[in-house]
Amino acid sequence: MATNGTSSTNGAPSKVFLIWGGEGWVAGHLKELLQQQNEKVFTTTVRMENREAVIAELDRVKPTHVLNCAGCTGRPNVDWCEDNKEQVIRSNVIGTLNLTDCCFLKNVHCTVFATGCIYAYDSKHPPGGEGYLEADPANFGASYYSATKSKVEELMTTYSNCLILRLRMPVSDDLHPRSFVTKISKYDRVVNIPNSNTILHDLLPCAILLASAGDTGIYNFTNPGAISHNEVLALFKKHVRPDFEWKNFSEAEQSKILKAGRSNCELNSDKLAKRMKDFGVEVKDVHSAYDECFQRMKANGVK
Repeated sequence: MATNGTSSTNGAPSKVFLIWGGEGWVAGHLKELLQQQNEKVFTTTVRMENREAVIAELDRVKPTHVLNCAGCTGRPNVDWCEDNKEQVIRSNVIGTLNLTDCCFLKNVHCTVFATGCIYAYDSKHPPGGEGYLEADPANFGASYYSATKSKVEELMTTYSNCLILRLRMPVSDDLHPRSFVTKISKYDRVVNIPNSNTILHDLLPCAILLASAGDTGIYNFTNPGAISHNEVLALFKKHVRPDFEWKNFSEAEQSKILKAGRSNCELNSDKLAKRMKDFGVEVKDVHSAYDECFQRMKANGVK
């Protein structure tokens, strides 16, 4: 069932947001942002693949905008998906399409928080070179999670009500277990490869702007540029945990301890940066965004 957040005191607002996957990490941040903006917001944990329940929830809440943060990423990581493929399909493919389709039938705008982990560096897109554009075909399927995500994204682009935001290695201003920084800070060893990252503090407000404006299609939803694991951890050490130390290992060594491959790539986020200028918003480059993120952590007493 959906639960209600706060809403405007100036009468019923024109927009009604319904966040799917309402108990999740990103969903919680979105709900807080919308409440701060005095928007009417509900959350729900109804299973996306349950068509009757989805339709009933849409009829009951009557949202103008659905923000889909639900999906199956695996616990403790995407390796879980390799042994639970039917469940992954049920959620990430059947469920995501079902919710999008139901929203289409109800004339509801649907924003899907998707992934950019559908690419891998290649000869045309090497580290430090050209980043992948929204229209580039996916070329990474070494994990079942990524394989399902690329397939469902291709199908979702058919829907005229659907906005697809490709997040990568998202980071929050705390050490939440789902945050990329929390994960790599707990690993015994890390690879040192530049990647696109999504700093939630900077980009989630952009998601609300895009959804509210009715934008559709795909956006690479990352801060401009790429940053390596070592660069991230060096900034973490500088601002948050001065005594922090870490060790590296190679991709070949990493592959020996993983069941599924991992995506490493840079996404070109020029389209997002250009669109945000229409709202008077500048999207910070990933190095500056990380530096400010860790400064906020330090100010908030995170250690």
